[in-house]
Amino acid sequence: MKDYVDLHTHTIASGHAYNTINEMIGAAADQGLKIYGITEHAPAMAGSCTVMYFQNLKVMPRERMGMTVLYGAELNILDFDGRVDLPQRTLAQMDLTVASMHTPCYRSGTKAENTRAYLNVMKNPYVNIIGHPDDGRFPVDYRALAEGAKESGVLLEMNNSSLSPHSFRDHSREHYLEMLEYCRLYETPIVLDSDAHVDLDAANHDLAWQLIKEAGFPEQLVVNTRPEMLQDYLNYYRRQ
Repeated sequence: MKDYVDLHTHTIASGHAYNTINEMIGAAADQGLKIYGITEHAPAMAGSCTVMYFQNLKVMPRERMGMTVLYGAELNILDFDGRVDLPQRTLAQMDLTVASMHTPCYRSGTKAENTRAYLNVMKNPYVNIIGHPDDGRFPVDYRALAEGAKESGVLLEMNNSSLSPHSFRDHSREHYLEMLEYCRLYETPIVLDSDAHVDLDAANHDLAWQLIKEAGFPEQLVVNTRPEMLQDYLNYYRRQ
């Protein structure tokens, strides 16, 4: 299957990644992507960018090396109400946003409470993707997640880094298989993302594709193969 999209990646600006913007863009272009997203960690993550960094992304060119390059944030979900760590006026300027749970920024609750946090953050009109909803440290109701994402027009992410043998996230493979079951049931589109923190991982979705094939998940629900679908999901296209 052709793969034209990677929307969740990081540069040295995030504080714990290892390549510059230009290096990451070059690596993504070498992989033949059409749409590439750089989503630095939002301010609640230690060592990452200030609000001003995100506010100034307007200066960055959106066409580079034959690709559309989009700039946004990986937001930290802060609580069960779905609050995130950038103000709405800043989110409105982002080309795309990924909303994720991270242990430094979010204290896990029960399955019902974590599910409520995800469903609440989906109500934010500037949240486009739910990042790595696979971590066993944050138990979630995948039926409710898939149904809520379909209703809210939000993409669910399959995170290639979570599937790595070196990942610190618990039982990601099993959780993604369950998520895919319900995404098939509700016809909820998903996006495969690298979550690359180094240039060698840009556009690397190999483990995610293996799981997609194992699950027999329909190609038409994977936006990586049909980038035109992103016009319905990303802030960048909604503003056009």
